[in-house]
Amino acid sequence: MAAQNFSLALSTSARSAPYPKASPGYGKRAVPDQRPPTADDFAFLPERERYIAGYVDRLPDGAAMSIKSLAKCQPLYGQMAVGSALRALAVAGHLRQVRCAVDGSEGLRWVTRTFWSRTARDNEWWNAFLAAEESRCAPQPAVAPVGPPPWVPAEPAAAEAPAPAPVLPKQRAGQPQGPSPAYLALAELGRTDARLALSAADCAVLEQLAAQWFARGVDADYLTRALTAGLPEAVDSPVGFVRRRLRDKLPPQLPAAQGAPARRLMVECADCGAYGKAEVFRDGLCGPCLRSAEGSAADPVPEEDSGAGCDVQGHVRRLREQLRAR
Repeated sequence: MAAQNFSLALSTSARSAPYPKASPGYGKRAVPDQRPPTADDFAFLPERERYIAGYVDRLPDGAAMSIKSLAKCQPLYGQMAVGSALRALAVAGHLRQVRCAVDGSEGLRWVTRTFWSRTARDNEWWNAFLAAEESRCAPQPAVAPVGPPPWVPAEPAAAEAPAPAPVLPKQRAGQPQGPSPAYLALAELGRTDARLALSAADCAVLEQLAAQWFARGVDADYLTRALTAGLPEAVDSPVGFVRRRLRDKLPPQLPAAQGAPARRLMVECADCGAYGKAEVFRDGLCGPCLRSAEGSAADPVPEEDSGAGCDVQGHVRRLREQLRAR
């Protein structure tokens, strides 16, 4: 029986409302030189991945690509299924998630982008594309302002009093402050994955540890992915588990604002969420996750234990073999 093509059969309810756009600088970025869309673009993928791929392919550039946004705006799959599908699509060569350093009015900041390709690409293509993208993200030399021609007489300088320094309003004593971004990110963990549900007291205890992540330039979306990636089947103590990950996965300190960073683009591992150089990744996976996936693929899974709830590592070997056979 022919496989149903979910890439062209998206339900009307999934498109009834405008899809949310990501913050400026974030979101989906379609790569160049793609073939026109066809009915069998993702026919070689499993059913779930085929549906998510078709859905993502029709999103405009700049659309929000977080797992939470994708799960909320399509009707068939929740956050865990969407996360597994995105990991499989990275392995199959359709996407890479990266952090890119950009210069703005507030100085250097890191943004998370998802580069999407309807055409499956191999590692060499992605490495070359991301190297070019990193060069494009590099700061351009400032152009010296052009003054008036030398024959134009200079205007006499007007004697003006120096402008007074702006007076910033002070917060009134006793005015309550809202929760910090670190506290809010911790409070949202339980909504992303119930295994990491924290109480108000737990969030208060862990707030300072999470604040160290924000001080190093990450955002709430990055923190959530790092804490929820690769969770065990059961978490006995969510507060202890999150405390351990906050300490063990603390990102490196960003360089000073006046100096350009050594790297302006880092790739995110599709499995564990760790970042690194594009050239050390293979099939969207870092070294440890790649070895783990290959080790799992080498061990046959009993038929009675297989099913929809299996981890994406079971698809890695098959997807890679199918991609190389094309």
